[in-house]
Amino acid sequence: MVRTRRFAVVGALVLLVGACASESGGGDTPAPGQGERGTVVSATPVAGMSVEETSAYLAEFDIPVRNGVDAYRVDYRTITAHGEPTTASGLVVLPRTDTARLRTVSFEHGTLVLKSDAPSVNNQGRPDQARTIMFAAAGYAAVAPDYLGLGDGPGSHPYTHAPTEVSASADLLFAAKSMAAQQYRELDRDVLVTGFSQGGHAAMAFGKALQADEVPGFGLAALAPVSGPYALRDVETPAGLDGRVAPGPAVFYFAYWLTAMNRIYHLYDNPAEAFQEPYADKIEGLFDGTRNELTIATSLPITPDLLLTPRFVALAKDPTGAALRAMTDSDGTCDWTPRVPVRLYAATADRNVPYANAEHCLRDLHSANATLQNLGELDHTASGRVAIPQVLAWFQQQSPPV
Repeated sequence: MVRTRRFAVVGALVLLVGACASESGGGDTPAPGQGERGTVVSATPVAGMSVEETSAYLAEFDIPVRNGVDAYRVDYRTITAHGEPTTASGLVVLPRTDTARLRTVSFEHGTLVLKSDAPSVNNQGRPDQARTIMFAAAGYAAVAPDYLGLGDGPGSHPYTHAPTEVSASADLLFAAKSMAAQQYRELDRDVLVTGFSQGGHAAMAFGKALQADEVPGFGLAALAPVSGPYALRDVETPAGLDGRVAPGPAVFYFAYWLTAMNRIYHLYDNPAEAFQEPYADKIEGLFDGTRNELTIATSLPITPDLLLTPRFVALAKDPTGAALRAMTDSDGTCDWTPRVPVRLYAATADRNVPYANAEHCLRDLHSANATLQNLGELDHTASGRVAIPQVLAWFQQQSPPV
């Protein structure tokens, strides 16, 4: 039994910045039986609660609870950013109902640096596990990928790398399908997708892949990203340099993103090419998955101009070569025409992910199926806290649990 608790508010530095996915994200994803991806390696129970216990656990959300839940940390097979076999972990939560066919919600979490803060692991100081359970408490099957390099996943996290967020999300969906089948249940083909902050851009990327039939056996029912950085090149990066993103989150974002993308795209040979001293010597070690946001933030300068070398400030403003490839591969997930309802949520006082990201995305979607919900003068953290229960209510209208 999980104790009732209040969830700590995610700190201001748990920003989400990033971009959207390329057309190819998740395009070659095989369903289980067509290859190893999505195969369950292990499933560890992390919570089992009656309806009364679930109601107490989710008391902060002030939502009706329909049923109890069983939650599992699932390790499964997936691929790295370079297409090599690896494993990742994620949270799978099944409702305690008699329903044989379950509609599914995929919840994509926001920025994390500490491996043990991932949704499948942390049930105390972070809201992501509870948010995932919230959807299952309404009768849905709910899945939340930890992404690569977080939770039980080996290696480093490719921060806001949309292609691997899509592949990790798709392969966890296949793993959840196998787990449901062991209980003589099946997952509905069309998936409801949401996420906050980094998870907003991951949700947009995953929704795009689902509609494009890039996830065999699954499609998209509705999409509701919250406060996502959908326009990396046109909005988020310029805002990080000109002060629309608060200096602390901007420094954190540039440091995390550049070190992560260097492992994939080789942006620099030596950290001193990108980062000024004394930060260059230590910066890659800060993002090894063993340090929290506060530890990292206090090890970095207070403004981006004290962090980045002039060359990399110029590349941020006008990317070329490897920097342009890195941005392009994780940008543009709003460049599609949804055939299903899409509701964007964003707040005008957000100093981590400016509201202009959502406006830019809405223009790119260019569809009557897509709308933007203005959450008002909320900061970044508050936008997620307020919006996620609203997303649940909207999903229940669009595609209620069976």
